[in-house]
Amino acid sequence: MRKTKIFLALLVVFGLLTVWGHVFAADESTKVSPVLDRILTKKELVVGTAASMPPFNMTTKDGQIVGMEIDLANLIANAMNVKLTLKTIHFNDLLSALEGGQVDMILSSMTITPARNLKVAFVGPYFVSGKSILTKQANVESINEVPKINTPDKTLVALKGSTSQTFAEKVFPKAKLMLAEDYNQAVAMLREDRVLAMVADMPICQLTAYRYADAGFVSLTTPLSWEPLGIAIPPNDLLLINWLQNFLNTLEKDGSLGRMGDRWFKDSSWVSRLP
Repeated sequence: MRKTKIFLALLVVFGLLTVWGHVFAADESTKVSPVLDRILTKKELVVGTAASMPPFNMTTKDGQIVGMEIDLANLIANAMNVKLTLKTIHFNDLLSALEGGQVDMILSSMTITPARNLKVAFVGPYFVSGKSILTKQANVESINEVPKINTPDKTLVALKGSTSQTFAEKVFPKAKLMLAEDYNQAVAMLREDRVLAMVADMPICQLTAYRYADAGFVSLTTPLSWEPLGIAIPPNDLLLINWLQNFLNTLEKDGSLGRMGDRWFKDSSWVSRLP
């Protein structure tokens, strides 16, 4: 009988410990900020970027990664008092890298979409863009209206895995769509007349037209869509989400975001640094 009582008492104690353990674990999960803790512990912020989407992110002749989003990444790292590490990844692989923990956040001209937002959290927008078309001056008449573009004899190019791809597939379903790994490849296809036009964010189209003036590129003057760009981060860190949103709000209110935009959109002196 005594052994039975001892056994029952042990069961009760074990049950209580199990319950307390679950409560403690649940308590800890509400307190833990996994991504932010990782950043502060390592003293390093790892940001994923395509490094090929001027003027937001791009690689110079000497291998430096610069752009409006890189300026923003530096401000974030400085405010956290940690080192900034930029990891160059193809745009189409950035979300997988974030979900796999290879990067802490993404700053790479990424549009906030419902589909992406089901997988990761977004803070922003820090910039609002829109889709446009880049083509050669000689082709303008043949694509100055959507019905003219949306025909089987037209070939377009867009960045693989981007909202430009989704946009082209939806708006120009009859046209042939080719996919590029980065904008350098897409621009080369357009220069070599392998495609009739490139579908991309308006700032990228306008900058490309300016950068390659010898190619006779032209872009639309008004966007075809509304595209909010945001910082993509893992969805399981409420404190990091809150910190970033408050930080962006401060940058917007004190004019820092506006000055960054002016530096990269109104002053074209940096174009000469590109390969």
